[in-house]
Amino acid sequence: MKLQPRQQLLELWEAAARTSYRDRQWGWGGRDGSNSIADAEQLLCLMYPAAELPGFRLDTPDETADDVLNALEVLGDSVEIPRLLLRLFSQYLRSYTYEDGRPDFSGGSYFQPAIPGDEITPDQRAIDIVDSYSMSITLMLSMLGFLKVFRQSVRREGIRREIRELETLAGDRLSAAMVGMLRSFSVNAFEPSSPQGEALLRTANQTGAPRRRVLDDFQRRLQEVRAGLRDLSIGSGVVDLDNPNLLFECGWSWSVVKDAPTVETNLQVGQQPKGIAADTPYLYFTVNALVGLVDLWSERTRVLGLLNDDQQKLASALQLRWDLTQAYWRTVATYGKGRWPLEDIPWRTTDGKESDYYSLGVTAMVVQYLARSRAGDVDLNRVAGVLEELAMRARITRRAVADDPPVALHAPGVRVNLHGSDELGPQMIWVVSDFAITLLKRTIWVSNVAQSSRTRERLHNLADQIWQHIQARQFAGGVHRGLWDQPANAFPDIGLQYEQPSWYFTERVVEFLVSLAQASGEAPLRSSQLVEIAGEMLSEAEHLLNREQVLRPALPGQHLRSSVSGVQAALQRARAIMGERPGSAIALISDALLELERQATARENASEAM
Repeated sequence: MKLQPRQQLLELWEAAARTSYRDRQWGWGGRDGSNSIADAEQLLCLMYPAAELPGFRLDTPDETADDVLNALEVLGDSVEIPRLLLRLFSQYLRSYTYEDGRPDFSGGSYFQPAIPGDEITPDQRAIDIVDSYSMSITLMLSMLGFLKVFRQSVRREGIRREIRELETLAGDRLSAAMVGMLRSFSVNAFEPSSPQGEALLRTANQTGAPRRRVLDDFQRRLQEVRAGLRDLSIGSGVVDLDNPNLLFECGWSWSVVKDAPTVETNLQVGQQPKGIAADTPYLYFTVNALVGLVDLWSERTRVLGLLNDDQQKLASALQLRWDLTQAYWRTVATYGKGRWPLEDIPWRTTDGKESDYYSLGVTAMVVQYLARSRAGDVDLNRVAGVLEELAMRARITRRAVADDPPVALHAPGVRVNLHGSDELGPQMIWVVSDFAITLLKRTIWVSNVAQSSRTRERLHNLADQIWQHIQARQFAGGVHRGLWDQPANAFPDIGLQYEQPSWYFTERVVEFLVSLAQASGEAPLRSSQLVEIAGEMLSEAEHLLNREQVLRPALPGQHLRSSVSGVQAALQRARAIMGERPGSAIALISDALLELERQATARENASEAM
């Protein structure tokens, strides 16, 4: 692949610092102004790499890498940067906390009216949204981890007191975000003969099988999910699924669902807001919830002990919903023995909406399952085919023509109606415009679990093409150079040139680069064929080495010649790494065999000369 995640992350950090910190003042907000999500995205552009990648750590001043300090030079040195981050944490946490102490998870300036010209009311802008819950979980865990480690480097009592206060605020916000997630979960049950039921069965039945047979088999495959949903006891999503004839779908709505019960907890979460969102799962918000919740049970969260006992209970309840939701959508997307419903692009939701973006969303849940189950390359190749087709349909790997409808996926983006928002004013929508970078993330996910080098090469080629498209959308000049998103650079028909960067898009680029850097640190793909070849070559090399030592033994008190000694060391190293890196072992063995051949040839020439 042509991507260099460390260098590109450093360049992105330099651009984010240059844009955000001017005249020793941090400027919040980008293209869409400040809100609880946009400011979290801006802060995560720094905090996410620092939390997830050891080489980007900022919480231990004595261990901060030189290239990191060079990239963040505008923010200060290794001591000043952590102190600046403390101030930014404080500003964010206090800005998005109401006077009564309840954390603010509103969508604010990200909300848009469904009809241009309508005026969104202040009450509507203050509505909590699942994206803010999800983003806050990731940001608060990053903050808490940073504070826990940085505290060990601090001796001044004033700073230690500030750290304790921030830990309390961040912990309370994390708890409130988890409660919000529990109250936004939705299970929607319906009759098979309803429009929703007909749409779901039509999606599942890709082979034209008899409807009754598909319905019975589909219900059977969802029995475990149905049983798990019946056991939910806290938050929303508790519905009567005892009737085995009902179909259902589960996931997250866009906000706290209407009539959602409060969650009983000893944690300080403030007054729990009244829900207004339609009690129906949304694909976009479900995928975002699944991606954000994973951080709650990550290795870093466990090792640092970032959750207390009460938070662990909420995390367990959310993990159950995560497992059930992922299992449901994976079952639907891969149902049947012929073509998968996932491969029937575009995906059609139960309310009759169709979009390539929905196909991309369902792909995420399939990929998560394939990664956990270490699926074979037959299934992974099918997913790779879906990703390749989506890239073409979205005019990422194909040239767009004049007035090409797929360009709307990127600008202005996919419109998501927020049903229930009209209780407080005009109907609102949520605009999603991260198709390209989300497609790239899915491509890398699949390549990371592929066992076949051919499949990986196929996906890496696709990733390079998508990355080339995304790079073209960077700001090319000015103070914002190196940030995103300028879609007119890739699609001339768009015409509109933005003056401010989009933290929404830029933060997702950061997530992708971090995941790529993490994958780069893992062991390379191991081929069983190469392991077998390496073993055969090693046997031959060791036999030849033994013969060389017998034919030319060292004199008493004399070491083996350096060349033969080097061969011996190379073969020992090859044996040690052969199981994990057979290609590298073969290279060492090949060099050793060449040296042994030189020794044999020299000996034969010497014998002939005599």
